[in-house]
Amino acid sequence: QVQLVESGGGLVQAGGSLRLSCVASGRTFSRYAMGWFRQAPGKEREFVSGISWSGGTAYYADSVKGRFTISRDNAKITVYLQMNSLKSEDTAIYYCAARSPIVSYRGADYDYWGQGTQVTVSS
Repeated sequence: QVQLVESGGGLVQAGGSLRLSCVASGRTFSRYAMGWFRQAPGKEREFVSGISWSGGTAYYADSVKGRFTISRDNAKITVYLQMNSLKSEDTAIYYCAARSPIVSYRGADYDYWGQGTQVTVSS
């Protein structure tokens, strides 16, 4: 069982930055690949980024490539999403999710989800 709690969302101007954190419970965190997804009002949930259990491989949606960076610290059982050059279209609720053993682009493949954190980018 893994419980996930996101934080770090907020209101930021276009071009600004935010860093999201997702803290996990449980001693098996290092066995899980982690993903970040987002859902904007009236839109379907979409994959943003994912990272392998070791942290050695990262994946990004084309829409955030070059602007967002995912990382993890297994000792702190935390995964991060550094978001730079934010745009109004990045406005959404951001969720972290966990699955084993590898990253998937499909949200339905994830076993555990956080409650989400709101990111609002003003233009």
